[in-house]
Amino acid sequence: MAKSNSLALRKRLERKIGGAALRGVAAVVRAMPERFAVSFGRRLGRLIFRGSRKYRERTLANLRMAFPEWSDERVRDTAVAVFEHFARTAVRFFRVDRLTDQQIVDSVKFEGLDYVKSATDKGKGALVITAHFGDWERMAQAFTLLGYKISVVARDANEERTTQMINAVRNRHGIEVFSRGKAAREILRRLAKNEIVGILTDQNTREILVPFFGFPAGTNEAPAALHLRTGSPLITAFCEETGTDEYRVIVEPLDMPVPSGDKDADILAIMTKINERIESAIRRCPEQWLWMHDRWRWARELGIIE
Repeated sequence: MAKSNSLALRKRLERKIGGAALRGVAAVVRAMPERFAVSFGRRLGRLIFRGSRKYRERTLANLRMAFPEWSDERVRDTAVAVFEHFARTAVRFFRVDRLTDQQIVDSVKFEGLDYVKSATDKGKGALVITAHFGDWERMAQAFTLLGYKISVVARDANEERTTQMINAVRNRHGIEVFSRGKAAREILRRLAKNEIVGILTDQNTREILVPFFGFPAGTNEAPAALHLRTGSPLITAFCEETGTDEYRVIVEPLDMPVPSGDKDADILAIMTKINERIESAIRRCPEQWLWMHDRWRWARELGIIE
């Protein structure tokens, strides 16, 4: 019992220290001149790669599992690029208030945006599925500035003050944020108002096992369950970084499997389609996905994979 309490206390302390460090970095990068901020992000990413053994080793292991044909050199180079990308993306997120609304809109080129209008023309809202890929935050900002009413379902940060800081940036552009696990009623209300609900479905859960890069991965079944309950169209949207503060968003409707009448089977079929779409986006730009996340944790805990 004493050991368990000690571990819990240590984890809480680590989260508080991590949250304080992130808030400190956010304050620093907001004050930086633009010419220093992006290069600082890259250097910060490399520093975290070298200094965080846990996330470095997890990233390397995940890349080796997903791309067994890659050389060790390519795996390591991609892992470094992953850390650089996410540190750079975080820097831009916390500096977004330095951009005008028009600059944000101009930085994002949409392909397939008409699919969103076609979906909402049906009057049931739209479920926009995305991932921690590219710059999903910039994509949401651009959606709202183009006149779409959007809410997002997001997992809270590990520390409350950090969650508040991140959500304050999101709210500045009219993005409503619902905490995952507490969002079901609000999602149904937004869909009934013919609004867009964005859901990130690329993180480990203990709900349903769905193939991802050839291995079973614990997957959030909410998008499929919501679609079956409400009839709201499912759309995927992924935001690729294409240059310095330049992005391309690919919006596509999901090819829905024919309903079988078996709810569990239908949920599995839909989430398989979604995971395939996410995997396809990641394969285009593997350095832009969150490989440091323990995506196959539940499957390992069940002994399905090593």
